[in-house]
Amino acid sequence: MLMSTQANRYAHQLLAARAHAQQIPCLTKDAELSIADAYDIAKCIVDIRTAQGETPIGRKIGFTNRRIWPNYGEREPIKGPIWAYMYDDTVRYSENNQGVQSLQGAVQPRIEPEIVFKLGKTPKANATLDEMADCIEWMAHGFELVACPFPDWKFEAADAVAAFGLHGSLILGEPHMLSSATRRHLADILTAASVSLSYSEGEEFTLHSAGFGSNVLDSPVHALLNLHETLKTQPQFAPLAAGEIISTGTLTDAYPVKPGQTWTTAFSGLALPGMTLSFV
Repeated sequence: MLMSTQANRYAHQLLAARAHAQQIPCLTKDAELSIADAYDIAKCIVDIRTAQGETPIGRKIGFTNRRIWPNYGEREPIKGPIWAYMYDDTVRYSENNQGVQSLQGAVQPRIEPEIVFKLGKTPKANATLDEMADCIEWMAHGFELVACPFPDWKFEAADAVAAFGLHGSLILGEPHMLSSATRRHLADILTAASVSLSYSEGEEFTLHSAGFGSNVLDSPVHALLNLHETLKTQPQFAPLAAGEIISTGTLTDAYPVKPGQTWTTAFSGLALPGMTLSFV
């Protein structure tokens, strides 16, 4: 178990690296850190950020895409999802599903197309998949900009948990209010949905990759339920509550971005508009 003084020291080290846009060695390079240790560091971070005036408004779930697990982890591949808080200064809405994002201060930024939910009701402790879906007020498409303070994106799962879940910012598209009928079938709808991701450094767009809702723990609704179940084992954190925004994880891999690029998405099998995001 990590001593509170050690967890606090690591938390301040990560926050300083974030504030100064610096890379640092992995925490696991010289220390044996478990996932539980990493969440102790994450708890210190949320306490510090809240004390400094930031307000948690939801959570991001990371590594829900099983297809990319073998691509991450140095000593052993990533084997499951992680989560971290998102804040009022890291989440914003686009205008007409178009946005411009500065990369200033973003360390090794990458882009992830995601499905995002807002909870309209607080889930019951023993909520089923259908009951979790019934708690969702709206869904939206979003681009999460992830950032990594560890050189070359090489880290262990515990490093990623401690380092804000690699969350940088979330840019949301237009929210789509859900009917009760849609909620009843939402998991299956999202399982069958797909997204194409294209980019441009001029006027011509090139198809970069495609992703599927089934990649995300079988469905983004399954990812939401997994988070709900995980939080029941972590009493130091508050359970999910009405009003939270939940980003469910990338439908594709995460891809490096740089100023001058524009990225765009289009969905198939899902009544959500795509988004266009330009980087400066």
